[in-house]
Order: sequence, then structure tokens, then C-alpha cells
Amino acid sequence: MSEATLTPSSSPLRTAPRLTIGTRGSPLALWQAHAVQAALAAAHGLAPDEVAIEIIRTSGDAIQDRALAEAGGKGLFTKEIEEALLDGRVDLAVHSAKDVATVLPEGLGLAGYLPRADVRDALIQREGQGLDALPRGAKVGTASLRREAQLRRLRPDLAVELLRGNVHTRIKKVREGEFDATLLALAGLTRLGLQDEASAILDTESFLPAVGQGAVAIECRLDDAATLKALSAITSPETGIAVAAERALLAALDGSCRTPIAGLARVEGQNVRLRGLVLAPDGRDAAEEEGAAPVSEAEQLGAELGARLRASAPARALGL
Repeated sequence: MSEATLTPSSSPLRTAPRLTIGTRGSPLALWQAHAVQAALAAAHGLAPDEVAIEIIRTSGDAIQDRALAEAGGKGLFTKEIEEALLDGRVDLAVHSAKDVATVLPEGLGLAGYLPRADVRDALIQREGQGLDALPRGAKVGTASLRREAQLRRLRPDLAVELLRGNVHTRIKKVREGEFDATLLALAGLTRLGLQDEASAILDTESFLPAVGQGAVAIECRLDDAATLKALSAITSPETGIAVAAERALLAALDGSCRTPIAGLARVEGQNVRLRGLVLAPDGRDAAEEEGAAPVSEAEQLGAELGARLRASAPARALGL
């Protein structure tokens, strides 16, 4: 792709795609893809349909009967899209940052992130408001080991069971009584206009989010200078710093969907502050670390905190 392909069209009738976005087909994934499409169009004076969207079904979408940890981990939501990137069928891929593996295929990289939304988890329940309002033995559905472990840590009396599916599916199963409650990212609910479905918002002090939660990640080929330049106009440096620290922590822990890991970084002026948490699956054992560093050392901070967590975490939390 040449630089010329990114200049505004001289004719309003020209609608041939200049860039093609690869994405999953869920409502939330499509919201994310359209947000990137709109941002690129606005930044470069393009008509929205000059940035095409191609829906790609992933292995993670096809597997609904078991936890992702049993099927191969979080890369299941990105594998087929990354193959399309490498094949040149799409120019960039849009993902929920928390779904992106810490090690990317050779030749691919993260170009950046849209400005981050609210990082907190939301509780959707049939009755009451908040975790304390759930009765003993209430059935809570989730597919996240992180959420399950933190739920068990706070409320060991709850019955936590597997619940897969998109946002609408999970809410429906609670409303119809199949589950008493579920947990979803507040960012996803808000993006879909479903924030009023939340019975309570869980504070990050007591319920730490997933690494990358609330951030929309954009992946592309590292040798595609034109696309990288186009994306530099829409990505958020602050979000990039925070998520880089979180992903470095995750990488140091060799984190995957098989390990309950939570992490959150925030940029505070010229510094970045990071908290990390590793739990045993039942939530009974946990290790937590916190630290700060200049923003230029965000990844180093994440790696150092990850190493400290790996040294102090209960062996069974890391599958050792």
C-alpha cells in the first residue's frame, strides 16, 4: 500500500476501499470496528465506506460449549483475523484488547488503541443491587477465570458456573432466570447502549479488571508503513502506555485464559501506576503487587511487577 492511498479522494463518487478492517461479527466487535472506521474517515477526510469492514468468524466464536481455557486460550478470538492480515486480505484488525495474546504472530504488531473507556466490571442480576444482595448459593454465570476467582474470593458461597455467548445472550439468560447474575465489562455495555442493565458497578479496589479491559486494540502488519501512519492519527498515547504496562505484566506471568490474572495501569502525569493480581482458581490464595515508574518505563514496570508476582503467587494459581 502506498502513501497515496491515504490521501482524500478528489471525487465524492469514489467509494473503493482504501483500507479494510478485519473484525469478529458480534455486536460489540462491530461497534469497535465501526468506531475505528469513523475515526479513520474523520482523520483522513475519507467517506466511511472507503474504510471497509470484513467480518471474520473465529474459533472462539464457534466454541460455545466450554471455557476458552479448555480450548486453547484467548488467541482463539484473533487467530483467523490475524491470518487474514498476514495474507493481505485485510489491512488492520480491531480487537478487544483483553482478547489479544501477549505474543503476536511474526510480522504483526499492535499499532495502538482508541481512547480507553471505563475499565470496571458490571454486575447484572435479576434481583437486588450488588454482590452483597445475592443470596447464598446464587448461580452466577461467567466464562472468565479472573471473574470467577475474584467472585469466589469475595463470595465463596456462590455457585459460579460457565456462561458463554455475546453480551445480549448473557443478559437474556439472567433475565429469563437461567442464572441469578453475571458479570460483564461496563465498557461493552455502554458501547451497546445497555448500561442501564447493570445492577451495580464493581470498584476496581475490590474487583480488579482484566488486562486491557475497556481498550480497543488495532493490529496491523509491521511492514505496512502507510497503515501505521494512518493509525497514528487516531490512537491514544495514554491508553498505549497503560496497556503496554499491563501486557508486560501479563507476559511476565506467561498469562493466558488458564490463569486468573488481573491488572490495571493508570497514567498519572509523567508516571504510570500499575496494580497486578494473581489468584488461585478458587480465590482462596492470591498475590498482589503495585508500583509506579516514569511513562517511558511502562513496559519495564510491568515486567518487574510480573516477575514479583510470579515469585510470590501461590503455585497452584500459576498451574505449577
